[in-house]
Parts: sequence; C-alpha cells; structure tokens
Amino acid sequence: RGFVYDSRNNLQMRGLVVLLISKAAGPSTAELSFQHDMVSGIYSSQRSLAEITELIHTAFLVHRGIVNIGELKSCDGPLKDMQFGNKMAVLSGDFLLANACTSLAQLQNTKVVELISSAIGDLVQGIYYENSKSSEENCLTDDIGISRWKEQVFLSHSALLAKSCQAAMELAKHSTEIQDMAFQYGKHMSMSHKLHSDLQPFVKETSSDTMAFSLNSAPAILHQEFRGREAWLKQIREKPCVPRDNCARLKHPPHRCACVSQQLQEAIKAGKGVTSAIDLCRGHGNRALAALERFPPSEARDALANIVYAVTRFP
Repeated sequence: RGFVYDSRNNLQMRGLVVLLISKAAGPSTAELSFQHDMVSGIYSSQRSLAEITELIHTAFLVHRGIVNIGELKSCDGPLKDMQFGNKMAVLSGDFLLANACTSLAQLQNTKVVELISSAIGDLVQGIYYENSKSSEENCLTDDIGISRWKEQVFLSHSALLAKSCQAAMELAKHSTEIQDMAFQYGKHMSMSHKLHSDLQPFVKETSSDTMAFSLNSAPAILHQEFRGREAWLKQIREKPCVPRDNCARLKHPPHRCACVSQQLQEAIKAGKGVTSAIDLCRGHGNRALAALERFPPSEARDALANIVYAVTRFP
C-alpha cells in the first residue's frame, strides 16, 4: 500500500490517467465552494480516487497470482510453499481491497461509490470468466467472436479505468456530458492498450518467446472469424510438430507445444487477423482522441493524447 501511495514511485498507468483527465477537465463552473481544495489543477478527492484505482488494480493483480495447486508437479517446488503463497496472495489482495473501500467511503459521494463498486463487480466477472475458460481442458472449442471478446475485455481490463475517469468528473461536479466523455476516453484507451499488448507477439521483428502468444488474443480471434471456426480448429489440430529446440511435444496438448505454437503464430501473421487487430486498435484510439476533443487544450490533454498515440503506433 505504501508503494502505491508513495508519489515518488506512483508510476502506474491507471492512477496517472485519472490525475491527467482530472487536470484536463479543470474546475467545474457549477461548484465554486471548494476551489481552495485544488492543488495543481486537481482536487484532493481526485488524488484519493487515483490512489483507490491503483489499489484496486494492484489487489486484483495480487489475486491473479494465486496458483492452481491441482496443476502443480513435483518439479514445481514444495507444495506447502505454494499453499502458503496462495494464502498470502489472498490476504494481501483482500487487505488492499479493504483499504480501497475504506478510502472510497471517505470520499462521501454516493455516485462515485456506486461507480467504483460496479467496476469491482465487472473485474470479478471478467476475471472469473477468464479463469473458468483457462481451466478447461479444451478451451479452444469455445466459439467466441470479436464482439464477445470486446465485452469480456471491457469487464476485465477497461471498466475500472473508464468508471474511474467518470468518477473523477463527478467529484468535480462536471456535467453529465463531460462525465461521459471521460468514460469514453478511459474505455477506448484501455481497449487500445489491450489490443496493443495482444499484438506484440505478432508485430515484434525479433521475438524468441513464442509461447507468449495466446489463442484467445484479438489477432487469433479475428483470424478465426476470417477462416471460419471449423477451419481454424482443424488447422490447430492438424498442425504437424516439427521438432525444434526445447520442444516438449509429448508433454503438452498440440496448441501448447512450442514448435506448433510458432507455426500457428506464423499462420495468423499470414492471414488478416493481425492487420484487422491493428485497425481495431487504431479505431479505439481514434474514439479516445475524439472524446478528448471535448476538453479544453492543455498540457494534460496533450499527455492523454500521447498515451493513445503510444499504444496505436506499430512498426
């Protein structure tokens, strides 16, 4: 918690975006009674909200570190150490969430509490879906289209930032229109960020880590839509194993074998999935930039635009 609160180390993206959009929006003309509370163009309540957002995000990152004991092998290490680590992850994540909820209540704004509480609910729902699918033996048979992928990514990656940006506007008593623009920026910027992350294994010129590629990433989902589900599943099942360094073909299902994974990655690169994902990333980026147009010109707005440019630029 001290790491998140310490301004010298607070370099996390979500809290930074909340602070920047608070500064970009500036004070509201509808509320002048607490202008003295503003420092460097940001209210103290908005700073607290940025810390709360980072606490929630960090808590869920800690919770995601829980290990599935049932999948462990003897070579992974002593079981008791893993069990202890799980207990610490649960308790640490819960501690951070409890601190976030306490700070949230201290803001004394019912709408903000409702927004951030719903964002926590969205996170739980999105992560639960991810975990339930990843634990299935044959998760590749799930017929998920790009529209369903967007819904799931919004829950697990975008909802917290989008609703935090909206809540920051509510704390400054900005209009409903400005609140919606802040929500749209947070939503579409974080969607672009996730698409940019999914694209990295396919656009990097030199990448030795082929196993980082996921069949549930946006390029793979779009590739499946272009080829057709049955043709894509057939391609996965029938892709031959060409032995390479560190190939563990006999220990993994076909789609988890290093050499097969690399061949599938090359197949996706050769199709339309990667270019379509890049277009989708830039499309969300443009919608984020369009939302920023409702804010007055400032260095903070330029910084928010630069974040979008950074995640929509590809080699």
